[in-house]
Amino acid sequence: MLMMAAKLRKWRNMSTRIDLMLRRDAVSTRRFLHEGPDTMEELLDRHLAKKEKPLINDEEAEYLNRQRLTSTRREALSLYRDILRATRFYTWTDSRGVLWRDVLRENARKEFEAARFETDPEVITRLLIGGSDAVSSALDRLAEKQREMIEKRNRGDQP
Repeated sequence: MLMMAAKLRKWRNMSTRIDLMLRRDAVSTRRFLHEGPDTMEELLDRHLAKKEKPLINDEEAEYLNRQRLTSTRREALSLYRDILRATRFYTWTDSRGVLWRDVLRENARKEFEAARFETDPEVITRLLIGGSDAVSSALDRLAEKQREMIEKRNRGDQP
């Protein structure tokens, strides 16, 4: 405990010395009002926030924006096609007698229409990732159920 207190005092003394050194340097480099800038441009440069120039011009920004939108649109269409392909395997009917394939396709269409005019890239990315995960997990569950049915049928055939 005593060693810790000694180390703490040492660090405080050192930080105090550093603060004093910094203050002396700051005072020596400070410009006072009566020693102000020589021209009006210098005054404005020193005290007004400068507008940073964009790294790319408007045409390049528009091109990148279109490329991002095209890429997102391509991914969304790819996901929609994957959903349509995946629904082919759902051939049984629900309690109303409607094929699950048709129910799933209708729900997918509604989801895509609801998100059609979304412009936030983060939300769009989240929707695409969530949709891809849902399709892959649904196909995994379907494959697992079919494996179980095949195993059950094979066990039933064997004596």
